[in-house]
Amino acid sequence: MTAPTDRTLRGWSQRVGRALLAQRATLTTAESCTGGWISKVLTDVPGSSVWFQMGFVTYSNEAKTSLLGVSSRLLRRDGAVSESVVAQMAKGALRAARADIAVAVSGVAGPAGGTPEKPVGTVWIAVARRMGRAVTVETIHCRFTGDREVVRRRTVARALKAVLAV
Repeated sequence: MTAPTDRTLRGWSQRVGRALLAQRATLTTAESCTGGWISKVLTDVPGSSVWFQMGFVTYSNEAKTSLLGVSSRLLRRDGAVSESVVAQMAKGALRAARADIAVAVSGVAGPAGGTPEKPVGTVWIAVARRMGRAVTVETIHCRFTGDREVVRRRTVARALKAVLAV
């Protein structure tokens, strides 16, 4: 499978923008392995300032803790690339940005950094949504193949699709 093209990512971003406008909802991002790429493709959409709040690039564990309130104990126990951490990233971004929806990603893009338990291409995505006073979180576990560029592009595309699904 090839990596999504810039044109494909632009199409998904435009769909996200239209959906958020229709819902009168705002979005924030919390990104690790994508380094702000989700925010970039979203803000490439003209008029995105109406529905895009802000993006957090929390590449280090310290950034995840200080900016998003991710538990350092959880990071030590489960690691940054885990369902529990990405869920906390999404909730923390939602809270910090005061947005309606947050998407968070953390993964091993490679070429190094993989382990037998979390090989290169392992990615967790979480989408948190504010529903009145309650917050719901849905998580997705992915195993992508390809080089660093391909893993990151696939992560961006999958994260955008996940936002549309909530």
